[in-house]
Amino acid sequence: MEFDALLLSRLQFAFVIAFHILFPAFTIGLAAFLAVCEGLWLRTGKEVFKRLYLHWVKIFALAFAMGVVSGVVMSYQFGTNWSVFADRTGSVMGPLLGYEVLTAFFLEATFLGVMLFGWNRVGRTLHFIATCAVAIGTSISAFWILSANSWMQTPTGFAIDPETGNFYATDWLAVIFNPSFPSRYVHMMLAAFITTAAVVLAAGAWQMICGRSSEPTRWQTRMAAGTLALLMPLQIWAGHWSGEVAHEYQPAKVAAIEGWCETGPVQGTVLFAWPADNACGLDGVTLPNTSPILFASAHGDLQGLDAFAEDERPPLWLVFWSFRIMVGAGMALLVMGLWGVFKWWRGTIAEPGLYHWLAVPTGALGFVAVISGWVTAEVGRQPWTVYGHLSTADSLAPVSAGQVATSLLVFMIVYAIIFTAGVVYMARIATRGFGDDPAPPPEKGRRAPGTPLGSVDDPANVPEDIVAAE
Repeated sequence: MEFDALLLSRLQFAFVIAFHILFPAFTIGLAAFLAVCEGLWLRTGKEVFKRLYLHWVKIFALAFAMGVVSGVVMSYQFGTNWSVFADRTGSVMGPLLGYEVLTAFFLEATFLGVMLFGWNRVGRTLHFIATCAVAIGTSISAFWILSANSWMQTPTGFAIDPETGNFYATDWLAVIFNPSFPSRYVHMMLAAFITTAAVVLAAGAWQMICGRSSEPTRWQTRMAAGTLALLMPLQIWAGHWSGEVAHEYQPAKVAAIEGWCETGPVQGTVLFAWPADNACGLDGVTLPNTSPILFASAHGDLQGLDAFAEDERPPLWLVFWSFRIMVGAGMALLVMGLWGVFKWWRGTIAEPGLYHWLAVPTGALGFVAVISGWVTAEVGRQPWTVYGHLSTADSLAPVSAGQVATSLLVFMIVYAIIFTAGVVYMARIATRGFGDDPAPPPEKGRRAPGTPLGSVDDPANVPEDIVAAE
């Protein structure tokens, strides 16, 4: 394997996006969780939901900031390492990414200030509207980003200028709502909610193990387990939907995922594989007459890797194993969700035990599933940036391997320092607990007994009291 400018540029983009995607995947779900907590507080008047909100909003603010910073770094690479791609597809990709800024980022940035610093400046209803606006903004942001990326997977609604070779849109609705976008958007949004639920569950489990259990701890653990139990079956369905679309539009990707070497009837699910001397270089344990992503749609002959030219096949081993890592992480999350709901029903979810010890590392499985799923989707698209129309090699900017290697090394060092510190700090906040259940006694600058929650006369709503409220 030669580490030329193309491979190094791909590695650099993969490294940066692997860090970046962690934060949107977390903040999309956490914004929704905060909106639910504040809505329940307004609806029921129970202080426990406000305490949950005040606890997790600090983590949201930090994760949101880190996501913005890492996203800016990633976008610059379109103009440095991938300037040819930016030039050729700019008429299509540019507006889609611009809409994300205009409709989503501005909405998030505007109401984020009210959400974080408006406790003693606006009323309860307006503050709740701000929280919901931020949550909606994160979903809109995902809408445009997934639309742009899905267009690269299943391009429609465009034409290519025969003189310049540049892409331009002929039908914007077809561009935005391209064939793979609906399934991939649903799949990604569910992944974000599941990822957040896994983190919240892990934080609650650790607090209970350390003897820092409180009413907010018990509530967040129940809510997280219930979310996993509810959403994981939907995620399995969304994965099947996405697999059907890929089978129709990207058969080479499906062949690599399944480990199918030869074109023919359903060859079965290859559970595990190892290198072998055959048509596609693998052999393994197979469940006959099954397909993990096609299910009932797997009828008749299916294309194997032999149906595609060698230079049009995605990297087999990376796609094959990343898919299985994603599925394995998802199955573990489903088990933890169902197990947690069972313990909730039995009234034992607050009693530290094996479940809680397993729930702590489970907090990372959502991120593992997101990254491995993204690898499956993006590496499975190779060797194309715009599937079937623009190759990755033809998208590269005229840069040298030395330049890319130097910038990649700088990125790795800076990210290792800054993002490690940020993640460790967020983990400390998430796991330190909520203190004793009883609210602290009134002090100067705090809400006096009888003052309505959320009142403009409630000094406990000032940002400085967020930490003290826990």
